Amino acid sequence: MASNPIGIIDSGVGGLTVVKEMMRQLPNESIIYMGDTARCPYGPRTSEEIRQFTWEMTRYLEQFHIKMLIIACNTATAVALEEIRESLNIPVLGVIHPGARAAISVSKKYKIGVIGTDMTIRSKAYEHALKTIHNEVDVYGLACPKLVPLVESGVIHGDLAEKIVANSLYPLQDKHIDTLILGCTHYPIIQPLIENYYNHKVKVISSGEETAREASAILDHTHMLNMSKDQPPIFKFFTTGSKTIFQSIAKQWLRMDDLEVETVKLSNVEYI
Repeated sequence: MASNPIGIIDSGVGGLTVVKEMMRQLPNESIIYMGDTARCPYGPRTSEEIRQFTWEMTRYLEQFHIKMLIIACNTATAVALEEIRESLNIPVLGVIHPGARAAISVSKKYKIGVIGTDMTIRSKAYEHALKTIHNEVDVYGLACPKLVPLVESGVIHGDLAEKIVANSLYPLQDKHIDTLILGCTHYPIIQPLIENYYNHKVKVISSGEETAREASAILDHTHMLNMSKDQPPIFKFFTTGSKTIFQSIAKQWLRMDDLEVETVKLSNVEYI
C-alpha cells in the first residue's frame, strides 16, 4: 500500500501547484493527476454539476489503486469533499482548511481577503474555516471569474495579464487586508502578478504547501509513506481537454521536460 500512488484532481491545470509542492515535500511518492480542462472553470457551474464532475474524476483515478485522494480544486472541495471523504476508504484531503490555517498563522491584523471562483466565494467555505480557527477575523471574499481562464490560456505574463489581475483585485482595495488567500489552485501560477499588484505589502497565501504538509503527516501517521528508494516515483497526467496546452503549462510549472499527458473522456464514468 505504501508504494501506491497519490491521486490529485482539479478542474484544470491549477492543481499542478499542489503537485509541485507534493513533489518537493514527498519526493518518493508517485502521483496520478487528473485535470478536467474541457469543463473548466467550475466556478459558474451548479453544485450538482460540480459534484458529478468531481465523482467522475475520482472514479477514474480509483483504477490506479490510489492510497490518498487530494481534491486540489477549491470549488470541488467546497461542494463535494465531505461526501467523497465519507464514501472512500482512503484519506481524502481538500485545500480549504490548510489554506485557512496558513493565513491565520501569518496575519497580524486578522483582516484577510479571499479570492476564488463564484461558487467558492458563495459557499463561504473559507469564511467558515477561518472563523473556526479565529472567530474575530474579518474575511473579505471576492469572486475573480477572469483569473482561471487567464491561467488556462497560458498567457500569464505581459500587460494584458497585469490588467486582468488589477481589475479583478480592485474591489478589495479599500478593505486594508494584510493577508490574501488564493482560494483557487490556479492562482499561484500568477502569484507574482498578484504580489506585484500589492507591492509585496500583503502576505499572499497558497494552500499547496500546507496541503502537502498535511498529506505528509497523514501518510506518516497511517504508515503509508513510501520510504523505498529502489524504484523512482511514477507520474501520470490526464486531461479532458487540450493535451498540448496542458503539457505546455505543466512542463513550465513543474520543470519536467519528459512529462507525458494523456487526454481522456470522463462523461461516461459512473459517479455514484
